[in-house]
Amino acid sequence: MEETKKNPNHISEIGKINRAIGQLEGVKKMIEDGRYCVEILQQLKAARSATKSVELSILKRHMQMCLTKAVKNQDEAELLVKIDELQNLIKNFD
Repeated sequence: MEETKKNPNHISEIGKINRAIGQLEGVKKMIEDGRYCVEILQQLKAARSATKSVELSILKRHMQMCLTKAVKNQDEAELLVKIDELQNLIKNFD
């Protein structure tokens, strides 16, 4: 019997995503209102920090669940795929 693939649940990240959306909406309003450049940049940095927090949390969960599952199942091919995915993510992380 083939095991059903189940992705980790990331619903706990919705609050952080909503915060980032709120910050970006704030940036939009600041631009529309002609606010000072530095104030806009500070708000953009806060939004970037919020999305980075979501990225790191999802990456951690991926490593804890998806990578660990491949190791526990002793599925070498799947493990190599997961390692390749992580290498590509880390290479492109900024």
